[in-house]
Amino acid sequence: MSQYDFGLIGLAVMGENLVLNVESKGFSVAVFNRTTSKVDAFMEGRAKGKNIKGCQSIEELVASLKRPRKVMILVKAGLAVDSFIDMLIPHLEKGDIIIDGGNSHFPDTIRRTMVVEDAGLFYIGTGVSGGEEGALKGPSLMPGGSPEAWPHVKEIFQKVAAKTDAGEPCCDWVGENGAGHFVKMVHNGIEYGDMQMITETYQMMKAGLGMSNEAMHEAFTRWNEGKLDSYLIEITRDILGYKDEEGNATVDLILDTAGQKGTGKWTAIAALDEGMPLTLIGEAVFARCLSAIKEERVAASKELAGPGISFDGDKAQFVADLEEALYASKIVSYAQGYQLMRAAAESYKWHLNYGGIALMWRGGCIIRSAFLGKIKEAFDKNTDLINLLLDPFFKEEVMKAMPAWRRVVKTAVELGIPIPAISSALAFYDGYRTARLPANLLQAQRDYFGAHTYERLDKPRGEFFHTNWTGCGGSTSASTYVV
Repeated sequence: MSQYDFGLIGLAVMGENLVLNVESKGFSVAVFNRTTSKVDAFMEGRAKGKNIKGCQSIEELVASLKRPRKVMILVKAGLAVDSFIDMLIPHLEKGDIIIDGGNSHFPDTIRRTMVVEDAGLFYIGTGVSGGEEGALKGPSLMPGGSPEAWPHVKEIFQKVAAKTDAGEPCCDWVGENGAGHFVKMVHNGIEYGDMQMITETYQMMKAGLGMSNEAMHEAFTRWNEGKLDSYLIEITRDILGYKDEEGNATVDLILDTAGQKGTGKWTAIAALDEGMPLTLIGEAVFARCLSAIKEERVAASKELAGPGISFDGDKAQFVADLEEALYASKIVSYAQGYQLMRAAAESYKWHLNYGGIALMWRGGCIIRSAFLGKIKEAFDKNTDLINLLLDPFFKEEVMKAMPAWRRVVKTAVELGIPIPAISSALAFYDGYRTARLPANLLQAQRDYFGAHTYERLDKPRGEFFHTNWTGCGGSTSASTYVV
């Protein structure tokens, strides 16, 4: 019987395309799907004549694989993953490897790593980014889990992954247990932020400046040849230039309610859990929530008034300002994302390679951009960099963009056009550069109504004080204090 290099369960869009990718790089693949008719259709269609074996059962799949067996599960995140793990474990042997390539929540991956390792096996939870095209031609892969498994899958993963212009694979080991899926989650959160900032820029152009789709298409075309060069700017350019068979701009016919699958929300929740101010991604998630209450917004638009003024400045200059504001806000978004990864690494004892993560995102994934090369350079120069805003290159770039960034936010407020992500990025920057924030008053309020105590400027950190603000309270104070 032939022994195959790699096994894959789940022949939906991502699974099919990833199988074809793996096979095209010289590896043999055995496949299985719960609905076995999909296996038959795949083998008679896109897999015909290729070094791919269609299996009718888990047992047949496992029996077809070389030791150590490498089986990837590409099914809907959640119970389906647990179900297949439970089905696989009895048929695998010590040292075999189970790989989850879906959008699993990282706490599930932490739990599954323990379960699989307790059974004498190895586990990998890997982020896979790039959609259908990436799966077929080269995705960004972010594997984490059992470190012992990495040498056995490294060649396959790095050959399958997208490559940078220098030929470097957009894939490397991320870290222990749930680290790979955590990094993929942050990637998706940053993706939410990037998309929201681009749509806010589009709204400023359309509603604020009255620009046509053709003029916006031209602007995004220019931007994609400069420092904003990225996949999302590129596809926005294409969307704005697209017309249907009847000559209508398709983008104008799409209902303005955004969907979401939950990874942006997970990122925001993780930020709250870690106490990290991921303000921009949080605003991007809430902006999708606001878009979803379409009927309420339509009703409110008939009742609630705005400024009622129009833009009367230099439109060409303002388009240039928008480019700078978008760029500066993008820097803040990535700075916040890296803050979250650093905090999580400390909490979960992961050993993350921050420059390597930027390299993984250089190609194949949705947030791929030339900009990421500068992030890798920043962490290569200083592996202990606390925040990207403190890197000399990014600090200078933000300073150069600052006047335009402030003009954009000011104009948006004056025109009554919401730009929550871009404006929150500026607010974060101003907060981060402020040595003394008004939290002293906030702490006084907390101590006043709840005896929550406070620290003092004139005393060492770690000493806590309570004031009897009214003269009626006692000396008892709360026993917990969380910064």
